[in-house]
Amino acid sequence: MSNADKPRLVTTRWWWVRHAPVREDNGCIYGQEDLGCDCGDRIVFEAVGKILPRNAVWYASNLKRTHQTAHAIWAAGFPKPMEMPHVHAFAEQHLGQWQGMNRAAFIASRPIGSHWFGAFDEPAPGGESFLDLYNRVCAAIERINLEQAGKDVIVVAHGGTIRAAVALALGGLPEKGLVFDIDNCSVTRLDHLASEGHSGWRLQMVNQQPWIADASHDAMHQPSGPEVEPPSTKLA
Repeated sequence: MSNADKPRLVTTRWWWVRHAPVREDNGCIYGQEDLGCDCGDRIVFEAVGKILPRNAVWYASNLKRTHQTAHAIWAAGFPKPMEMPHVHAFAEQHLGQWQGMNRAAFIASRPIGSHWFGAFDEPAPGGESFLDLYNRVCAAIERINLEQAGKDVIVVAHGGTIRAAVALALGGLPEKGLVFDIDNCSVTRLDHLASEGHSGWRLQMVNQQPWIADASHDAMHQPSGPEVEPPSTKLA
């Protein structure tokens, strides 16, 4: 078979960035509550920007912590895109009545070894299950794969959203996505490969933390809630 006869392979590269740490949650579950995040550690955003592709299309969820994180990456030197549509389907899981509950106490009440707030198909009272989140995220990914085929796609989103994307790449197994850690500001790359009549995914990297070689990275590993001591790399 000549090269001209070979099926054309289209690769769409997805770069998922989780939002920066939330400090104003008072140790409580926040889910889809629209809280702000701490974008003060410039070294982190410079490092993230260095591994993200230029000339990409950008998306974010509708929650402001993802918008703040994107602006922090641009403020650290990454070229600002012309636009960044807000996609409601990329929002975090709606945790219903669990939102506002003490996170540590809630997690302690769950079975040992639990990877999420509930089983993947367990809806939060008055909210969603992870499966609900997975289904809406997958629908948005499929739409954007058609609209932006062959491009680099950067999405600033949430831990649950990115786990759903990983689960899709693992073959459509939502429960498998829950075993992954997705840290604040980490980068996850998933490539969608498509040719005539065939498609699939390649996991290039998950939960990459490009600032890890810098001693100041410890600032990004503080638990949720107010900072104990501001890092020296904080912007004035």
